[in-house]
Amino acid sequence: MAISRFKKRLSQIEEFAVDVFYDRRRGKRAFALGCFLYALSLIFGFVARLRFFLYRKRILKDQPLGCLVVVVGNLTVGGTGKTPVVEKFARSLQQRGRRVAILSRGYMSKDLAKETVFQKMWRSWVTGGDPLPPKVVSDGKKVLLDSEFAGDEPYMLARNLPGIIVLVDKDRVKSGTYAIKKFGCDTLVLDDGFQYLPLKGRLNLLLIDKSNPFGNRHLMPRGILREPIRHIKRASYVFLTKSDGNPDPDLEALIQKHNPGIDIIECAHKPQYLQQVNGEGRLPLDDLLQKRIGAFSGIAVPESFEGFLRGFGANLLYTKRFLDHHRFDVDELNEIFREAVDAELDFIVTTEKDAVRIPEDQIFPLPLYFLRLEIEILRGVDDFDAAVSKICFSGNERERLAMSKLS
Repeated sequence: MAISRFKKRLSQIEEFAVDVFYDRRRGKRAFALGCFLYALSLIFGFVARLRFFLYRKRILKDQPLGCLVVVVGNLTVGGTGKTPVVEKFARSLQQRGRRVAILSRGYMSKDLAKETVFQKMWRSWVTGGDPLPPKVVSDGKKVLLDSEFAGDEPYMLARNLPGIIVLVDKDRVKSGTYAIKKFGCDTLVLDDGFQYLPLKGRLNLLLIDKSNPFGNRHLMPRGILREPIRHIKRASYVFLTKSDGNPDPDLEALIQKHNPGIDIIECAHKPQYLQQVNGEGRLPLDDLLQKRIGAFSGIAVPESFEGFLRGFGANLLYTKRFLDHHRFDVDELNEIFREAVDAELDFIVTTEKDAVRIPEDQIFPLPLYFLRLEIEILRGVDDFDAAVSKICFSGNERERLAMSKLS
């Protein structure tokens, strides 16, 4: 009982810190914590600028792998909707004949083989052994790992993209080399790779959440920025995600200020249907109308998910929010459904990312669905096609020669 209370208290502290991080809290405690986080953000900013300086001056060098590299990422932490964009872009490349591998770091995924720092040093420096291979989430034929070992986003991508290789490793140079040698890939897509400098991107796709572009404009951990706003200049294309279709001249002027003439592609995450979790059932979105439903999620920006449900006419009578990437235990799920039954709800909805973290053998007293989202290009369709064509019809002889040296 004491352990349960401690875990609950720790979770409350984490939620408070995250709320300050996103400027959702006010008051003396929030102000004090904000000041402390601001001091830390100055240190973070210095380290980030130093790192970029070292790569720019070629003191630290990026490593070309000799194949086409596409980087999808953002300036901020969480919530820009990267996964559907990665999915759409990878599928477009595949449809045009590219052999695609998605490289992810597998945030918060478990290791397949436990290796201490000492064991790693012994293997690398003493025995001279080869590094552990990257985790193969999908070999293009079947999904080989679950979300616990793959990570939420890599597992989703592997499940939704048959025929595409999905690898997980913090070292994207290693996983990229593995994709080329083992699977014969000619195109690498780096999921959340805008800050990954050791592997230079041929095409940098920068995602900006139009509904909350840069938060409070502070660097982490006081704000949501991973690097300064002026680093928009490193992008090849800018995707404005979560768009409502209305123009935002101030945001576009800021983007053009830091990267004059860059093509801006505006897109929205469009709900498609409700898919039964751990089942084959599917409901049209019209079934949300006037239904008594509940929702729970563990994502960075739950407001947008809940807004989708209300937008389709649902009576959202119960919500439960967890921290991003939260892995649900049986007790938490039982509590959610117990409260849902007491509220006489018709069914419960979660996100696709949360659905992959729910145990497959769990039995629920109410139907549970996830909301399937897909990207729709609202403006800049020609620019999107041009970005895909730029990759698919490149005839760079040096890239083909470099690839042959890796094989």
